[in-house]
Amino acid sequence: MPRTTIFDQHVERYDAWFEQHPAVYASELAAVRTLWPPVREALEVGVGTGRFAVPLGIRYGVEPSAAMRQKAAARGVQVVAGVAEALPFPDRRFEAVLLVTTLCFVDDPRQALREAYRVLRPGGFLVIGFVDRDSPPGRRYLERHRESPFYREARFFSASEIAALMQEVGFGELVWRQTLFSDPDTMTRPDPVREGYGAGAFVVVRGQRPPGSRIFAGR
Repeated sequence: MPRTTIFDQHVERYDAWFEQHPAVYASELAAVRTLWPPVREALEVGVGTGRFAVPLGIRYGVEPSAAMRQKAAARGVQVVAGVAEALPFPDRRFEAVLLVTTLCFVDDPRQALREAYRVLRPGGFLVIGFVDRDSPPGRRYLERHRESPFYREARFFSASEIAALMQEVGFGELVWRQTLFSDPDTMTRPDPVREGYGAGAFVVVRGQRPPGSRIFAGR
């Protein structure tokens, strides 16, 4: 079944997760906030239902699922149909781009990062949030939820794999944060946000398109 169809069919289940797991959501959002730059023109790729874009003040979103787009638009996001590998925006359009648990669902992660690089202005920032496949809590969580309709077809990455992809495309100055050291299924309060990666299930990394850059370093 195509991934877009899965999200269309289970949009209410997806959106309800944030209400049912407030401590996990708060932890992830706090980790993203620590690395999110103070910008005005920003895009979230794979914006979903807008659960990260809205509190971060991100006005624009790209989302392939029609049901997800409808909910994000209702929350005030200017969301358009599209996929990460072919963003419907001109070169150097944004100051920052966000992807939260998006790379694991795209067909070509490298091309998705190239597109993020393309639509960023020189000196702009890419922020990625993801479940770290190699962290002990990340491994346990993914093992328990491998039959989830969302995760069944997903490809999860380690922090080192994400770093290699970002650097290959041309992003530099990587900065890391991590959270979800507890069991996400039983958390009752938000976990702290710490530097680095390897101990938390949820990791955030920020990279920068070099100032003055003109082309993809990976081309």
